[in-house]
Amino acid sequence: MWAKHGMVASQEALATQVGVDILKQGGNAVDAAVAVGFSLAVTLPRAGNLGGGGFMLVHLAKENKSIAIDYREMAPAKAHQDIFLDTEGNPVSALSRSHGLAVGVPGTVMGMELALAQYGTMSMQQVIQPAIKLAQEGIIVTDDLARSLTGLQRRLSKWPSTAAVFYKENNVPYMAGERLIQTDLAATLKNIAEQGSKGFYEGETAEKIIASIQQAGGVMSLNDLANYKAVARQPIRGSYRGYQIISMPPPSSGGVHIIQMLNVLEQFPIAHYGHNTANTIHLMVEAMKRAYADRSEYLGDPDFYDVPLLQLTDKQYAKQIAKSIRLAKATPSNTIKPGLLLPYESDQTTHFSVVDQWGNAVSNTYTLNFSYGSGLVAQGTGVLLNNEMDDFSAKPGTPNGYGLIGGVANNVQAHKRPLSSMSPTIVMKDNAPYLVTGSPGGSRIITTTLQVIMNVIDHGLNIAEASIAPRIHHQWQPDYVRVERSLNQDSVSLLKSKGHDVRVKNAMGSTQSIMVTEKGLYGASDPRRSGSAVGGY
Repeated sequence: MWAKHGMVASQEALATQVGVDILKQGGNAVDAAVAVGFSLAVTLPRAGNLGGGGFMLVHLAKENKSIAIDYREMAPAKAHQDIFLDTEGNPVSALSRSHGLAVGVPGTVMGMELALAQYGTMSMQQVIQPAIKLAQEGIIVTDDLARSLTGLQRRLSKWPSTAAVFYKENNVPYMAGERLIQTDLAATLKNIAEQGSKGFYEGETAEKIIASIQQAGGVMSLNDLANYKAVARQPIRGSYRGYQIISMPPPSSGGVHIIQMLNVLEQFPIAHYGHNTANTIHLMVEAMKRAYADRSEYLGDPDFYDVPLLQLTDKQYAKQIAKSIRLAKATPSNTIKPGLLLPYESDQTTHFSVVDQWGNAVSNTYTLNFSYGSGLVAQGTGVLLNNEMDDFSAKPGTPNGYGLIGGVANNVQAHKRPLSSMSPTIVMKDNAPYLVTGSPGGSRIITTTLQVIMNVIDHGLNIAEASIAPRIHHQWQPDYVRVERSLNQDSVSLLKSKGHDVRVKNAMGSTQSIMVTEKGLYGASDPRRSGSAVGGY
């Protein structure tokens, strides 16, 4: 899609339109982004949220300044490293996924308020009004929403407070075309409109949230909510073939490893090898293995753990890595670095990108973790609560329910933020935003975002082509290359001949991207998930 003035790309059409309307009213990219963030809490309940958290990357054109807003959830004060272990010291996945203990202190409302107050031009009442209207008057259930509610009926309806919101009498799912009204959520949004974040983190809404969490066995307190803070951090920066890469710093691992992988790939003539050829994919896979091995060992919350950012993103380090890569043969993962594997991350996250008429840009990724988070709606609030505590390493060195392990840097501690792969990213050309992108996809977010960047810079694809192109993924362990069905079979055969274990799996990611050119704005919503939309004016 093309637009002259401003553009929004998100995973849900109504929310995209809300953002475009804010831009048309004279709001800037941050105003529109916050409006989209609140609207997705109504229209895309499995990932859009008030009860979760995420990361927002803001670029201000006038000041030529970029800010990384970290509104990732935090562990409650009573959380500790053994909180998810049984009496024999084994991790219990149910405790970190579908229990009151699974809920981290939500950051979304505070993050949106910080962004708006510091970098927006409109009031909270103005930007939240469309979301209130959508919750109060109801949304028409899309086929996508109907399918997700039907598919997760058993998990969601075990909570009476959730069943009362998302199912009809006798737990009958809503059908596509029916109207879903969320009265309690509308009331919560009104509280935020009138009182700002205090309307969520203190008072009646906060009391209801804590009551529901504690009733479900959790340890979060009113103090945990009242003491939550979103943090403005320095973005992580790198360069790739003359372009500047700006992305999210820890506790997101995405930006660090996107830059690390690009640094490695810059040592090779990728454009010469061609798009998605066996040689290009082989080099990408080899770079991915090494980056994900480092991720398992060195990444965590920077407020608790000294993450070696400069070393990981150093070009000399990348040259060392490149020397260890052989073009003809795959390197077995078990020879790269003995270490600790990655925790499981749900792919039910959502991303949106915004660019305004002044050249300001926002790239935002946020989540509840699993689809619909813990599945628990806090009674009387309409707020779905996250299960983000599952992103910590329950017991470093011991497999979780998915056979995956996490490192010490990401163990559970009070007030700590769990590691994430969320990678909102802005690529700069001549000191101005050129590509604004990001994706959901759990641990595959990092490689998905990497490939969109490479598709544009190395292979000269337009933003639609770059979004649609077949994707691959390797995360060091387990040691196989995941590919989409549409990847050329000749490339697959040649990869196997180099020693790669190649497995065809479901589609990966749902990128929402905007490219800024002299001729205007070009946007693309990934066709891999239904309901996505790009809009502009």
